[in-house]
Amino acid sequence: GGWCSPVGQFLKCLAADNISGKVGHLEPGRTPGPGSSATAAKPQERKPKVPKPKAEACQIRPTCLPLPPSRSELSVDSDAAAADSSSSTSPEGRLAARLSRIPRPASRDSDVFPGCVEMEGVVVRRVIPSDNSCLFNAVGYVMEHNKNKASELRQVIAAAVASDPEKYNEAFLGKPNEAYCAWIMDPEKWGGAIELSILSEYYGREIAAYDIQTTRCDLYGQGKNYNERAMLIYDGLHYDALAMSPAEGAPEEFDQTIYVVDQNRSIGPVEGLALNLAKEAHRKRSYTDTANFTLRCGVCQIGVIGQKEAVEHAQATGHVNFQEYK
Repeated sequence: GGWCSPVGQFLKCLAADNISGKVGHLEPGRTPGPGSSATAAKPQERKPKVPKPKAEACQIRPTCLPLPPSRSELSVDSDAAAADSSSSTSPEGRLAARLSRIPRPASRDSDVFPGCVEMEGVVVRRVIPSDNSCLFNAVGYVMEHNKNKASELRQVIAAAVASDPEKYNEAFLGKPNEAYCAWIMDPEKWGGAIELSILSEYYGREIAAYDIQTTRCDLYGQGKNYNERAMLIYDGLHYDALAMSPAEGAPEEFDQTIYVVDQNRSIGPVEGLALNLAKEAHRKRSYTDTANFTLRCGVCQIGVIGQKEAVEHAQATGHVNFQEYK
């Protein structure tokens, strides 16, 4: 409980955005991503309906995965082979020997991509700090292997929104264009569907976000014929990065985070591996249902259920210190 937890951070953002008398709302059929805290709308004004960024479900198809060559395809000289046979038989020694023969993925600036080959490995979840900027830093990691991109990517989003006030109008953003630009630059604010859509366009790559609660994959940038894709995973409050690793426990420097999209709009078996990871996290209930989680007011000890009741209680009482309990 408390503000130090992801739930506490989520409620703090909600309270800050809604305590001034505005009633929060969520995008239909979706809990907010960290940062897509309920946006405010004036109930008495009619605004033109503007479609939100559309994320469509990924389809899994049995195709090949464009990744660095597998170990069997790499040339290993006799000296290396001899060293291998005499190396430690511990798991750490075997992993180190295996990794020594695997090339690191090409940088994002490289225009040379390996052929379509099958890679032996696993999809792993790379944890991003819960600092209210997890979406931005998760995107920074999968796009550039950098977990400290939040400030820069907030500026990218603000610039994109400010440059096109007709597209990014109040009906679309939930607040005036200028106010949104100031809002998204606040490091305490979270990002969600709007921000993922803009970042997909900025990088020229699809972004697949796997939702643990629903095991759904929301694909941003679909329909724009981008030829690469990156993957995130979302637990109802927090985003982490997904990567293809040659083995469990392998260092992050070996992570593959960008995948070539084939003519069938698939990235191959890695889609199935990512979905299985999301399903396993769902089975373990490693997610937060923001519509139905149980909260207690830290001031008056009244219990509420879900984000909606918490916002209503905050508006009625001014109390914004909630804690989750089960």
